[in-house]
Amino acid sequence: MSDEYFYGVTLSSSHQSETWDPEAKADYPRSNKLLIRTALLGPDAKADELNVVQVETMCLQDSIKIPVAILKVGETRQARLDIEFPDAPVTFTLTQGSGPVHLIGQHLLGALVEEFEDMEEMEEEMLDEEEGDDSQFKEDENKRKAAGKRKTNEDEDDEDGQEGPKSKKSKMANNAKGKAASPKKNAKK
Repeated sequence: MSDEYFYGVTLSSSHQSETWDPEAKADYPRSNKLLIRTALLGPDAKADELNVVQVETMCLQDSIKIPVAILKVGETRQARLDIEFPDAPVTFTLTQGSGPVHLIGQHLLGALVEEFEDMEEMEEEMLDEEEGDDSQFKEDENKRKAAGKRKTNEDEDDEDGQEGPKSKKSKMANNAKGKAASPKKNAKK
């Protein structure tokens, strides 16, 4: 289970860079994830000035620096980002312009590491139980298939005009009592 908290930071000429790194603090023993939803240009931003927000974070093998928002009064005051950062640290920098630029999102706190270890053990146990259940299910299914084949063979014999022992006995008993062999034949006459 995870907890969600609001995250916000303002970048400006006086505060050009901010680093999100909850793993560096002992207050956060859980897994962390940062979601940045929106970048907004503040109302006191200068006209005709580009404000460029850059992010630096880890990618698969190395760190990467890339602009994520370019905002300008009169053109773009807001940018919807929806960027997810599963690994810390993440550094936001106002590389151009004087801002203010507000970054808004959520800080997600995952389960404690101990809870993940317990969950892994439970999953392994469940998989072991399912494997046992699957073998019993396969045995039952094979029995049903074999019974179905036997029944199908008996039905085919009846359709081919070959009568099983039960149907011969019932017809002979009916004929001995003076009854017709089949009600369908009597209906045709």
